Amino acid sequence: MSDNVMETIVIIDDETNIVELARLYLEREGFKVAACGKGREGISLVSASNPNLVILDIMLPDIDGFEVLKRLRSSSKVPVLMLSARREDVDKIVGLEMGADDYLTKPFNPHELLARVKAVLRRSQPPASAGEVIELGKLRIDSERHEAAVNGSPIELRARELSLLIALARQPGIVFSRERLLNQVWGYDYYGDTRTVDVHINHLRDKLEGSGVDIETLRGTGYRLVASGAA
Repeated sequence: MSDNVMETIVIIDDETNIVELARLYLEREGFKVAACGKGREGISLVSASNPNLVILDIMLPDIDGFEVLKRLRSSSKVPVLMLSARREDVDKIVGLEMGADDYLTKPFNPHELLARVKAVLRRSQPPASAGEVIELGKLRIDSERHEAAVNGSPIELRARELSLLIALARQPGIVFSRERLLNQVWGYDYYGDTRTVDVHINHLRDKLEGSGVDIETLRGTGYRLVASGAA
């Protein structure tokens, strides 16, 4: 841990062995861990403990993890790492679309869990250069203040969306591969799964309407930020 403040992680999972394994490794790293096995109880626990991160299983005995995530996102931007024993891509896509920050399939290596937890926490605060302001078209990004605006009106961006936008906006017209964006924004390898980049890009496109800039897709290559109508 980088400071003396103990960061809190809430685990919502009804599999005792999974919870205890995660708790063991997380507490060894200096995290404070609180856990419960039901969705509704988990929502209350998150509200009461104000954690730095939530580890959320999809399959729960009362309401499922997607519903828990939906309710959390209605009032909180707490980073969420979703767990599932199901390997279907649709679960991963749905979770990311609903606002999850990462997704891990059971069974998992506890060292991978730690790496992902640390990466999500690291990226929950967007990088900022002192006094850096980027202006493109009607888009203005103040990375020090962690703010973005279109035509003077603030737009609400989650931490990782802002980090992704800054990465693209710092070098307009430059093509970024998905792997490069994963490394630069997420800070670790997604083991070949780059779909999370596509999901976040789609979110950004919706929020950048009217900004005078577009995020272009170059098939088989990656993405670049350009002025609207540019070739």
